[in-house]
Amino acid sequence: MTTGFDAHFDPPFRILNPKSGPSALLFNSPHSGRVYPESFLNASRLDPLALRRSEDMDVDHLFSDVIEAGASFMCVEFPRAFCDVNREPYELDPKMFSERLPPYVNSSSLRVASGLGTVPRTVGDGQEIYKGTLPLAEAFDRIEWLYKPYHRALARQLTTAHRRYGFALLIDCHSMPSAAVTRSESYRCDVVIGDRFGSSCDADITDRIEASLRASGYQVARNRPYAGGFITEHHGAPGNGVHALQIEVNRSLYMDERRMTRLPHFEQLKQDLGAMAHDLALFVEDFIRPERLAAE
Repeated sequence: MTTGFDAHFDPPFRILNPKSGPSALLFNSPHSGRVYPESFLNASRLDPLALRRSEDMDVDHLFSDVIEAGASFMCVEFPRAFCDVNREPYELDPKMFSERLPPYVNSSSLRVASGLGTVPRTVGDGQEIYKGTLPLAEAFDRIEWLYKPYHRALARQLTTAHRRYGFALLIDCHSMPSAAVTRSESYRCDVVIGDRFGSSCDADITDRIEASLRASGYQVARNRPYAGGFITEHHGAPGNGVHALQIEVNRSLYMDERRMTRLPHFEQLKQDLGAMAHDLALFVEDFIRPERLAAE
């Protein structure tokens, strides 16, 4: 974990493209950021390890082989506990701030109620983050300097890919607490694929990813308990040739959830996810070939 950066970060996210330029296939890790500003640590009532409970630890490393598959990869540097880009731009909890919220703020969503808004009130296990209230300007600074630039860059990446290929596919990469699936499923679940119940992605793409992961020995579920968050819903528009789905990897596969350390299976899982990306890249080439031929 890195500390000492100011609240604006430099840079707030990374975009890695293959040598050929932006790919039609974009992987994205919005919750693996681990740059924790000193001011944030000082304002928190939690120790650094507890703050990391919301972090998708090392998901950016787990999926890093996608570049070799010819995909683009976008990774956020700031932590989810500081600003969550997988939310609406203004999902804020009025209890967190010393001033009244403006009327355009969504303060009544279920995510806000659970403490997990755009500027979270709690970490993943429900512990309160802050010692006291925050000035509203602090939340707006994070939204202006981190959230909005991230979503503009993500939209540009998808638009560039779509203009070039007539098609774009966003894979939003996450990790899920093992308790989340043991509570809701009667069997072991390693990966949950969320395509908003078919509304954010073509079913053939979802089928291909599921088949690839099952071939590597993983138990795969769809849409329950995770159907896809704001990023998947907001950017997925299959009717316009832009597809988006979410992948949630069970943390118990690769990390000690209490100590926040890697387990021995980490490298094997990384290889298997890279193999899935290679298979998906081949599928995407076939998927966009009619568009390419029409352009030629």
